[in-house]
Amino acid sequence: MQTEGPRHTQRREYRRHLLDINIQENIHKYLEILTGEVRYSIPEEKTRGSFIGNIAKDLGLDDQRLKTGRAHIYTEGGTEYIELNVNKGLLVVKDRIDREQICERIIPCLLHFQIVLENPMEFHRVTIDIVDINDNNPSFTKKYIRLEISESSVPGALFSLPSAVDSDVGINTLKSYTLTPNDHFKLKMQRKTRRAFSALTAVDGGEPQRSGTVEINIIVLDANDNAPVFTEDIYKAAVLEDSSIGSVLIRVNATDADKDTNGYIKYFFSHVADNAQGIFEINPDSGEIKLIGQVDFENRKMYEMTVEAKDVGGLVSSSKVIIEVIDVNDNVPFINLMSVSNQISEDSLPGTVIAMINVQDKDSGKNGKVSCLVSQNIPFKLKSSLNNFYTLETDGFLDREKVSQYNITIVAKDEGQPPLSATHSITLQISDVNDNVPKFEKQHYTTYITENNAPGSSFFSVRAKDDDSDLNSRISYFIEERGISNISVSSFVSVNSDEGVLYAVRSFDFEQLSHFQVSVTAKDRGSPPLSSSVIIDIYVQDQNDNHPEILYPVLSKVSPVAEFIPRSADVGYLVTKVVAVDKDSGQNAWLSYKLVKPTDQTLFEVGLHNGEVRTLRQVMEKDSSKQRLAILVEDSGQPSRSATANVNVAITDNLAMAFTEFSDFAQERSDSDIRFYLVLALVIVSFIFIVFIIVLISLKLHRWRSNKLFNECSNRTLPVIPYYPPRYAEVGATGTLCHVYNYEVCLTTDSGKSEFKYVKPVTQSVMEKDPSENEKSTN
Repeated sequence: MQTEGPRHTQRREYRRHLLDINIQENIHKYLEILTGEVRYSIPEEKTRGSFIGNIAKDLGLDDQRLKTGRAHIYTEGGTEYIELNVNKGLLVVKDRIDREQICERIIPCLLHFQIVLENPMEFHRVTIDIVDINDNNPSFTKKYIRLEISESSVPGALFSLPSAVDSDVGINTLKSYTLTPNDHFKLKMQRKTRRAFSALTAVDGGEPQRSGTVEINIIVLDANDNAPVFTEDIYKAAVLEDSSIGSVLIRVNATDADKDTNGYIKYFFSHVADNAQGIFEINPDSGEIKLIGQVDFENRKMYEMTVEAKDVGGLVSSSKVIIEVIDVNDNVPFINLMSVSNQISEDSLPGTVIAMINVQDKDSGKNGKVSCLVSQNIPFKLKSSLNNFYTLETDGFLDREKVSQYNITIVAKDEGQPPLSATHSITLQISDVNDNVPKFEKQHYTTYITENNAPGSSFFSVRAKDDDSDLNSRISYFIEERGISNISVSSFVSVNSDEGVLYAVRSFDFEQLSHFQVSVTAKDRGSPPLSSSVIIDIYVQDQNDNHPEILYPVLSKVSPVAEFIPRSADVGYLVTKVVAVDKDSGQNAWLSYKLVKPTDQTLFEVGLHNGEVRTLRQVMEKDSSKQRLAILVEDSGQPSRSATANVNVAITDNLAMAFTEFSDFAQERSDSDIRFYLVLALVIVSFIFIVFIIVLISLKLHRWRSNKLFNECSNRTLPVIPYYPPRYAEVGATGTLCHVYNYEVCLTTDSGKSEFKYVKPVTQSVMEKDPSENEKSTN
């Protein structure tokens, strides 16, 4: 076996590789704290749970910080091979790591991820270098090789053999080939192009070494002494990753000095990597290489193939073809949310972090350069901390009552031509704080309640609104404690604490209480609670629950009250005036007067609103001297209430005779009593006799007193009119007056035609005259 290159260089590289392996086996880590990055190095194929490094110690973090910050690993795409033990602050192997699967032949093979912490949000970049170990055997693409050799081959003739492939890198990759001992063939390597005869073994440079063998089947052909020769040792071409199928990429060319059929050349691929299978095709006659599959710059940036030219005689030469894939902007940026909060309090300060964002684009160059922004007119902004890393923060103060939810659209846009962009929306709820006072619909309320209401009945409701939400907007209603006429307001009104409905605790009486105020407080259930108050004016509405009260004429059970008019009275002569009042108010106190059951309907009338009794015509001789008038006093309520006043009118020019006649009225009443006693005396004689004596004595005393008073008035030649009550209301538009009268009127026999003579105070309301005295004066 022959090899090229200084052997001492290979030994030095081998010793250095052994030293690296020793460091890897002891899981020696190295740490770089540059721009916030921590780096470790581990060999591939470590078992699950293998220790990588103490990340908490290396980052200078307290173990509790990892727990309270809910530390977790964020990987930028792909499978997560590393696990974080939050309790111990250690990084360990989570899954089997195969360097060849992850990085293929890329050196160094690096895994990048971030350690993300919250409260407050922060992240640290971690890089792990996966060191190759010799875990792959060199292998050939075919199980055996069919080698055709011309019989005219001379010693030293070269024949191309397929190369072996070793997925390992560095010192562990393919190192040399050996040929099974054969008397006719030997192995020669030149420019990494391997030609072998007989059985061929490929050996790598790892420790321990690994090898792979392919069987060579040699066929001796007829003589063909000129092998094809390629015009180029290496052919290079470029293809856009979006090139259409069938595009011609390059044409290889080889020449053969032989003539005729021995100079006829066929082209074919002798070695194509697995990931290039089915992507390229070579025309065996023209040597054109076409694209028959889809290439992707992000998956593979370069393809390397071995093309062989073979003549009819079996002579072969080979050349290398390198096809470079050119990137086009065919990948949309990808937005990763490393950490996000779906809810934030409305009292959060500007600069509060909502989310941590990582933006990626698989393209390269400008096609992979991404800028990130958020939608306008919202109180949020993006802040860049590292390349392709952003934090979403508040850019102003929030108010849940104005906007309770934000749909934040994040736009990532690359710089390709044409540019591609991606969007991602975050729905952010704004949580409420108790910052709004309950508000009533009005600043002041006025309501009415009818008197004589049923206790416990509702009569009004208030409603307050709170712009907050949940418990902060739940309102309870209270009545502020205060006094109404030295009585607690709670004994008048109560309120439903949930609905704001006011209830009457008692039955109201307008005549006792017509108006009062209540202060209602609305308080929310926030912490601390907020409240506001409103004043309610409550007016008690009057009901017609009082009968008119007759002030004049005064009802007397002792003797009837009489009014006197002369027979010479003119039409419209004022006989008397009925005075009445009503404790109700408004319409319920408007009084009207009607004449009912008169002795003569054509002689008298009563004023509808003033209660004045006047004559309708001249008094005639045939008119009875004794007139009885019943006057109905009625209010205007619904339903109306009424009272009746009885007025006795005496028509005479002789006042003495008038008194005698009205004494007869009293005598008639007394006689009816005597008749009752006489009937009763028939049963109980003794009792009747005693009662009779008492009645006679009483009548005598009563008549004597009446005659005495009449004589006193006769000495003044003027009869006495009974007095009006000390306070009465004169009827006006509403049926009441505020004037106070207390007087005695003495008239002449023709006073109907003249003015009042004099007025003086009086202490006796009724004057009666004994008939016997009248007879004496007549005689």
